[in-house]
Amino acid sequence: MFDFVSFIPRAIVQGIPLLFGSTGETLTEKSGNLNLGIAGIMYVGGISGVIGAFLYEQAAGGAAGMNGFLAIMIPLLSCLLGSLLMGLLYCFLTVTLRANQNVTGLAMTTFGVGFGNFMGGSLIKLTGSEVPSIALSAT
Repeated sequence: MFDFVSFIPRAIVQGIPLLFGSTGETLTEKSGNLNLGIAGIMYVGGISGVIGAFLYEQAAGGAAGMNGFLAIMIPLLSCLLGSLLMGLLYCFLTVTLRANQNVTGLAMTTFGVGFGNFMGGSLIKLTGSEVPSIALSAT
């Protein structure tokens, strides 16, 4: 049975990143620029953070040897760096090279989602684990 009491807090928590992205896109559109690549930029930022956390955990020799501050800062800085590079690429293509904003944004969304899925699958193979599956009867 569907439980509305647990659904509402989960929907709020999972909707906040989308709220940040849509707020940024609204401000971007007010400046006269249409960035349809926000989803791809956010996806690359997220997978960059996962890669940063994975590499730090591997370098530290597991969870026991990790510094708590660095365990937070390295993925955070990796997220910022991945998103920054995608944003700079979008700005270079649309402002300097005068590429079509619609086509560039959609291409960046497609690239970002594909890159994230590829890198996420590669990390799963590196760890030697499998992606957990959820039975359809449980949903």
